[in-house]
Amino acid sequence: MAISGRTVLLAALGSLIVGLLPGWHGVLAVLLPLLAGVGWDLARAAPVRHLRLSRAGSTSARLGETAEVQLLVTNPSRRPLRADLRDAWPPSAWQPGAAYAAARHTLAVPGGERRRLTTVLHPTRRGDHRAVRVTIRSHGPLGLAARQGSHAVPWRVRVLPPFTSRRHLPAKLARLRELDGRTTLLTRGEGTEFDSLRDYVPGDDVRSIDWRATARQSEVAVRTWRPERDRHLLLVLDTGRTSAGRVGDIPRLDAAMDAALLLTALATRAGDRVDLLAFDRTTRATVRGRTGTDALPAVVHAITALEPELVETDTRAMAATTLAQAPRRALLLLFTGLDAAPVEAGLLPILPRLTERHTVLVAAVGDPHVGELAEQRGTVAAVYRAAAAAQHQAERRRTAHQLRAMGVTVVEAPPAELPPALADAYLSLKAAGKL
Repeated sequence: MAISGRTVLLAALGSLIVGLLPGWHGVLAVLLPLLAGVGWDLARAAPVRHLRLSRAGSTSARLGETAEVQLLVTNPSRRPLRADLRDAWPPSAWQPGAAYAAARHTLAVPGGERRRLTTVLHPTRRGDHRAVRVTIRSHGPLGLAARQGSHAVPWRVRVLPPFTSRRHLPAKLARLRELDGRTTLLTRGEGTEFDSLRDYVPGDDVRSIDWRATARQSEVAVRTWRPERDRHLLLVLDTGRTSAGRVGDIPRLDAAMDAALLLTALATRAGDRVDLLAFDRTTRATVRGRTGTDALPAVVHAITALEPELVETDTRAMAATTLAQAPRRALLLLFTGLDAAPVEAGLLPILPRLTERHTVLVAAVGDPHVGELAEQRGTVAAVYRAAAAAQHQAERRRTAHQLRAMGVTVVEAPPAELPPALADAYLSLKAAGKL
């Protein structure tokens, strides 16, 4: 039961009557009518317990988009329902400061009828968001008192990564078609797998002339090539503490996810097979055996609920798991940091095991703010910050040099530039036949 502000106001006014009629007579003259009104109001309010509630609507949305969830309220009693309703969700399901207004609804349902309410969620974090509870306050006709109760109406909205880098996909697919020799410019394929024979035209590389085929016909024939197909890519996401650092407004792990999604979309269109492994001290997520159009949705759902763990990554266990998941030659894309200490202590010792069989590419999220700090001058504090930033940049360059010396391709770029840079590196390796 809940008492309304109207009841409190009437009680306050009744105190004036008590002042005019001091003693029990005055108190009873105010209290008895007020209690009778509250009791009658409660008796006439629609019961909350017997209401039937169900949900429908969106089950998924991308981060930054809204999701509409409908709540169907059925009033099986004969009494009309006049109620305030609160549809509670976790705080991350709303924009900051918007939860109070967005979660509350005013409801009127005649007896034996039903009404549909729409709650618009605007999640600020990816992952699964589950409805908490629906609380209903059913008012009586006088507005003096109300019945109140709660219902559990489960529903889940899965908030997917935003995949902002998909705007780069058309340009990278155009580059892929150039490699494949299928553009409208009739550019010769730059791949390493034999595709077909055609007649020689001026400008063709004489090294592509097939002399045996030329001897069998009257025209000079040249070989055409296409990029390698059906190669295996294994995306390895390091979800340890280094991935929890924020660059700008997003964690490094989210920037790595965005790049991984672009690469998955591009590689599957190129005819390659993409698997995923997320690891810190244990396997956090994995995708295996998905091909074609199934690969990208599988990767999206696998990484949606991933969060960084504040633990040091067990690189030896990660290498063993990677080798078990990629028993044959593959392109290993390791999304991790270039901080000197964890790389020298953890990654460098196990790299020979990986490079012995596979092509390895290390992708790291760079912080543009460090470059801005390195340019600062004018005050003593600014000079100290610039010195610290320059030392940090020098350590990362030295780490990248050590990795390249071991045959590893290193790509480091700010969050917005990492996905296209990584796609370019993949296409370059593919054109060179190094997958």
